[in-house]
Amino acid sequence: MPVNSEFYRRLTLISYPGLLIFVLLWHSWLAPSEFLSMPLTLFMWVVPLLFPLKGILQGKPYTHAWANFILMLYFLHSLTVLYIYPEQRWLAAIELILVTLSFIGATFYARYAGREQGLGLKKKDSVTNAGKQP
Repeated sequence: MPVNSEFYRRLTLISYPGLLIFVLLWHSWLAPSEFLSMPLTLFMWVVPLLFPLKGILQGKPYTHAWANFILMLYFLHSLTVLYIYPEQRWLAAIELILVTLSFIGATFYARYAGREQGLGLKKKDSVTNAGKQP
């Protein structure tokens, strides 16, 4: 089966906005925080997901790659809630699934689309030998 970046793009386009909507619903309606105000909670949990949204929607491989750093925050959050809050485990499980799908989609889309566009990293030998004269 040939590797197709389009599959991973679609996976990211489904799971990333799904995560954004789910996080918004979770922290505003399903289980709002008892300790933080609603605007602060939404700012803290929704705004980070908005930073790479434009590049993800435009299909930029570089944005897909660095979006994974933001996704790790939600990955750690879901694992923490799974462990600490038994009453919210189902919410954390949904978040974990969406984050994992987003991470896989973004990682492999960045890899394969970057290769298709010639954006790969140069190997160490080609970089070192580039400065030497024959």
